[in-house]
Amino acid sequence: MKKHVFLVCFILGAIIMPMFAHAEMELDNSLRATYSACIGIDEALFDLKKMAGINTAVTAVGTGLGAGATVVGVVKSSKDAEAEQYEKLLEELREMTKDAKPSSKAEIEAFEKEFNLSYDAAVKDLQKYDDELSKLNKQSKKLGNWRTGLLAGNTVTNVAGAVIAGTNRVDADLQSQIDNCKNSLKNLQSAIMQAKLNGEDINEAQTIYNTCNEFNYVDISKINKRAKGATISSIVGATTGLTGTVTSAMANTDATRNDNTEKGKKKEKNLNTASNVLAGASTVASATATVFNATQIKAIKDVANVASKCSEVLR
Repeated sequence: MKKHVFLVCFILGAIIMPMFAHAEMELDNSLRATYSACIGIDEALFDLKKMAGINTAVTAVGTGLGAGATVVGVVKSSKDAEAEQYEKLLEELREMTKDAKPSSKAEIEAFEKEFNLSYDAAVKDLQKYDDELSKLNKQSKKLGNWRTGLLAGNTVTNVAGAVIAGTNRVDADLQSQIDNCKNSLKNLQSAIMQAKLNGEDINEAQTIYNTCNEFNYVDISKINKRAKGATISSIVGATTGLTGTVTSAMANTDATRNDNTEKGKKKEKNLNTASNVLAGASTVASATATVFNATQIKAIKDVANVASKCSEVLR
C-alpha cells in the first residue's frame, strides 16, 4: 500500500514540478521581453520634448518680430498720414503764392479753416513746413525698412518652426516600440497570473506591470496632432511673412515713394496697408504655432513621465 502511495506521489510530482518550472520560466521570459520592448522609450521622448521646447522659443521669437513689424507699420502709417497733410499744406501754399496777385479772401479763409493756421504765418513758415515734411519722409523710410527687416526675421523663424515641427513627432519606429511595449505587458500580465496561481513571488513583476501599464492610459496621438498644428501654423506664418516682406520692400522703394501722382499715392498706401495686415496675420500664425508647440510639450511630458517611471522600475 505504501508503495502505491509513494508511486502516486512520485507521478504527481513528476507532472507538477515541470509545470511550476515552466511557469517560473514563462514569468522570467515575459520580464525579459518587457525590458527589451519598454526600455529606452523615455530617451526618445526626451529628444522630442527638447525639440518642442526649442521650437516654442523659435516661434515665440517669430511672434515678437511679427508684433514688432505690425507696430512699426502702424507708426509708419501715422507718419505717412502726417506727411500727407504737410504735402497738401505746402501744395496749397505754393499754389496760392505763386502768382503776383494776392489770393482772394475766400481762398485764404478756406485755407485757414482747413489747416487751422493763419495764412500769413503759414507763408512765413513755408520753409519750416518743408523741413518738417522732409523729416517725416526720412522717418517713414526708416520705419519701412524696419518693418521689412522684422517681417523677414518673422519669415525665417516660421520656416524654421515648420521644419522642426514637421519632424518632431512620434515616428513609425517609436510608435512600433510603444506598441511592442504594450503587447509585452499583456503577456506579462498573463505570466503573473499563472505564477500567482503557482504560489511564486510576483511582487517585482507586479510593480513593473502596474508602472509600465500606464502607457495604455496616455494619448500618444496628441503629440503628432500638436506637431501637425504647429507645422500648418508656421507654414501660414512663413507664407504671409514672405508676402509681407516683399510688399513692404516694394512700398518703401524710392520709385514708389516718389510717385506723387494720384495713382502712385494710392498704390503706396495700398502696399503699406497690405504690409501691415500681412504682418498682423503672420504674428497671429506665429503665436498659434507657439501655442501648439507649448501644448505639444505637455503631451510629450505626459507620455515621457510614464516612460521614465517604467524605465526606472525595469533597471
